[in-house]
Amino acid sequence: MLAQVTYSAEYETAGKIGAGLLAVVVIIALAVAVFMIAAMWKVFAKAGKPGWAAIIPIYNIIVLLEVAGKPIWWIVLFLLGAIPMVGPIISLVVSILVYIAVAQNFGKSAGFGVGMALLPIVFVPILGFGSATYVGAGGAQPPAAVPPVQPPPPAAPPQA
Repeated sequence: MLAQVTYSAEYETAGKIGAGLLAVVVIIALAVAVFMIAAMWKVFAKAGKPGWAAIIPIYNIIVLLEVAGKPIWWIVLFLLGAIPMVGPIISLVVSILVYIAVAQNFGKSAGFGVGMALLPIVFVPILGFGSATYVGAGGAQPPAAVPPVQPPPPAAPPQA
């Protein structure tokens, strides 16, 4: 004989609690996403790239590669993440290499770049909202502007 399931107020209460928790999780996730977009927007803007690129999928990776000074074809390495088993490892290694280059281009250490790859919610906002300035590919300060050399004044005409 089949057991008869009866409706209970307990089920209704549990459903409301579950829906409320889900709503809280979704709101927190959206807040974190907006915060990370704003942080990456600032990083791109500091590097002289369009900040809005942070919200465009795939293009944001291309801009990140430009900020890092890496060739654009490295986008293929990011897309290898779709390969089962080894893909995530490849994506992690490539992300670490790219973020190390980004950190160095902002005058930060390689350890900061590893932090950006492994804990972006902490390190990307530090880079974006902090005082770091983009120093260019390779992390070397651009040469200071050298004043042009002034020619010597013309010699006075000889007096007779």
